[in-house]
Amino acid sequence: MTLQIKYEKTGDVAVLQCAGRIVRGNSLHTLREAVTSQENVRIIVLDLSHVEMLDGGGLGVFVTLHRWTGERGIQMKLVNPSSLVREMLERTRLTCVFDISSVGDAVEILCSPERRGQQTNRAVA
Repeated sequence: MTLQIKYEKTGDVAVLQCAGRIVRGNSLHTLREAVTSQENVRIIVLDLSHVEMLDGGGLGVFVTLHRWTGERGIQMKLVNPSSLVREMLERTRLTCVFDISSVGDAVEILCSPERRGQQTNRAVA
């Protein structure tokens, strides 16, 4: 399955729900474009619960995007990584680099009072 990204923005939080494979090739470009196209956000949440494959290229893009968001004062959070993604992050010791959260943490971010009622949906293939 190629990488599919569903995009949802609530206030100053953008949630990108990733499904499929984050591996060398088009999926890396798709993910990079989806994240770097976010403007006027404070937090970018990458929901990785439906990612079924991640390779070194995908890990490299995560690191690049972490640097890109940091340079712009944007927080990037990895949420609910699949067991494979979590294992890759742990093996490479990137769990110390990334802010990895649970679904509950993400719901708390999205349900804060100042963000209710400010929602747009968009899908990216």
